[in-house]
Amino acid sequence: MIDIKQLEEIMLDQALVFKARETGMEREIDFDKFLKTKQITVISGVRRSGKSTLLRQISKKLSDFYYINFDDERLINFKVEDFNNLLIVWQKQFASKNILVDKIQNVQFWERFVRRIHDEGYKIFITGSNAKLLSSELSTHLTGRYFKIELYPFSFKETLLFRHVNLAKLTSKIKATIFKFFDNYLKNGGFPEYLKHQDVEFIKRTYEDIVYRDIITRFGIRETKPFRQLANFLFTNFTKEANYNSLSNILGIKSAISVKNYIGFLEESYLVFELYRYDFSLKKQMASNKKIYIIDNGVRNNVAFYFSEDRGRLLENTVFLELKRRGCEIYYYKEKNECDFIIKEKDKIVEAIQVTQKINHSNEKREIDGLLSAMEQFSLKEGVLLTESEEEERKIGKKVIKFVPLWKWLLNF
Repeated sequence: MIDIKQLEEIMLDQALVFKARETGMEREIDFDKFLKTKQITVISGVRRSGKSTLLRQISKKLSDFYYINFDDERLINFKVEDFNNLLIVWQKQFASKNILVDKIQNVQFWERFVRRIHDEGYKIFITGSNAKLLSSELSTHLTGRYFKIELYPFSFKETLLFRHVNLAKLTSKIKATIFKFFDNYLKNGGFPEYLKHQDVEFIKRTYEDIVYRDIITRFGIRETKPFRQLANFLFTNFTKEANYNSLSNILGIKSAISVKNYIGFLEESYLVFELYRYDFSLKKQMASNKKIYIIDNGVRNNVAFYFSEDRGRLLENTVFLELKRRGCEIYYYKEKNECDFIIKEKDKIVEAIQVTQKINHSNEKREIDGLLSAMEQFSLKEGVLLTESEEEERKIGKKVIKFVPLWKWLLNF
């Protein structure tokens, strides 16, 4: 166990550092919802997406709180039995019913302590970087006791607010500014620290930290070269369909099961996402090819091969990430024709979205037929076709297709 005097010293040090931390730009989340509830608030997301900063923003809205950050080498030997001494140290300083815990995944069996203090009436906010680690422990020990915030790099709207762009009135000058930042966002993504310092090395370091510290080291991957080649292949070929057997053969990885596991590790660390093809049969859905999307266009363009014709895929990846931010349950549709995204609510498909850079003679029939096919399959009266600039409404039979510029859709205009 950690000596209680040492623990007291660490807590005082951490509190001073945390309170001196910049609060940054307030994120687009419903703070009132998470502050008023008695439920545990769990903040998860990719490394360096702003989880600790969000925790600081939450702390500013509390009258008092206890805080601990487990990403501290002095706490490397912290065990579940040390939590009781931690409570004693906190209560010795002052009385509070609010607890903020950063990097919770670094302590084994943390969920047992969190459950106990929640039952004792404490309001708890925790952050962690591993999706599966958090979700499995939450579902096992904290069912019905928590709300989850999945934090991503800045949305386009957050990026504009960070740049102090006034979105209240869309003057010609404001539109020109939006278009300029849209091009930048499409290429460089929305990691807060990159936006602040424009340091390309930051993006590369973040990627390497996730690959080595969060995946290779944590999961004990021995085939490091094939694993890195797989990650690079997925980042290069994002938005395309992937098949575990084909990837195994292309990259010389020993089995399709290994490929599946490796992609699972990348997904747990929020680097990549698998999008399932929608099918009424769950078995067929699981067996079908997955489409791969990645956490941030800026990371993708700095760690993988980049081609000028990738712009359409960057647009599609941007839409996918925004749908994730909005909490949508997403699939892709593919029968005779294909639709990029269909949105499910409860047991019903409620929206179909097609994404392309622009509509021209070579792709118009394909893009519209794909959208109409999904609309027909799921009895949707309207569909959305997102492009860079087209804006109109077309009635085709009894169906309506709304052409919407992507920047407007991202800003909910």
